[in-house]
Amino acid sequence: MPKKSKLATPNWIKEGYDSEEEYNKKMGIGKKKTSGHRSVCPKLWNAGAKTFKIRECPKCRSDDVNVVLTGEEGKNAGEWECKKCKWQGVDIVEKELTEEELMKYLDEKGEEVI
Repeated sequence: MPKKSKLATPNWIKEGYDSEEEYNKKMGIGKKKTSGHRSVCPKLWNAGAKTFKIRECPKCRSDDVNVVLTGEEGKNAGEWECKKCKWQGVDIVEKELTEEELMKYLDEKGEEVI
């Protein structure tokens, strides 16, 4: 069995600096420069905003879905089941909502938000 690699203590800690930024500044290590154009991942458009994932049944759009758990490996692995219409399958619908969208979604469902 091969040996597992150990984690190394970062140099900025070994040398007694309070932060990695302070260490980089003292050592003259700058941030990497990027090209003139930016490619922004859609997830970063709302940077700092919390997002929430909702899974829905592709048949009836209910969010009352659960993973099907069986004792057999491989069989039904990753399958979902809708409690409302009894649909089963792997093609679950996933939505990513902002906090504001989630609150609106819960209001429309009639769920009490504490």
